[in-house]
Amino acid sequence: MTVPEGLKYTKDHEWVRIEGDLAVVGVTDFAQGELGEIVFSELPIVGSNVSAGGTFCVLESTKAASDVYAPISGVVAEINESVSADPTLVNKDPFGLGWLVKLKGFNPQELNNLLSPEQYKSLIGG
Repeated sequence: MTVPEGLKYTKDHEWVRIEGDLAVVGVTDFAQGELGEIVFSELPIVGSNVSAGGTFCVLESTKAASDVYAPISGVVAEINESVSADPTLVNKDPFGLGWLVKLKGFNPQELNNLLSPEQYKSLIGG
């Protein structure tokens, strides 16, 4: 399983990458593998508030629907319209083209509550 450096991870298999004043959020390679082929995504509305640990979207696969939890709190600045049109992008490129949302107004201190790449690798047995 791929676990890129420079990201922070949750125990629920979400990742976050800071790009300037935005936090890009998605699900990990491990998560998409467990879900199977993703056929539908229900992304949040731009401008909505998300709370760390709270559900902010749902991914549906051929196996089941799965809640996705926010790694940090913030305001949805952008959603990935490409994933809305083609949810399999999450399967094909979970750390790149398959990102889900970008958050603004987040507290950088919340990043300290997340897992490092090494800690996440240990969690998934990598």
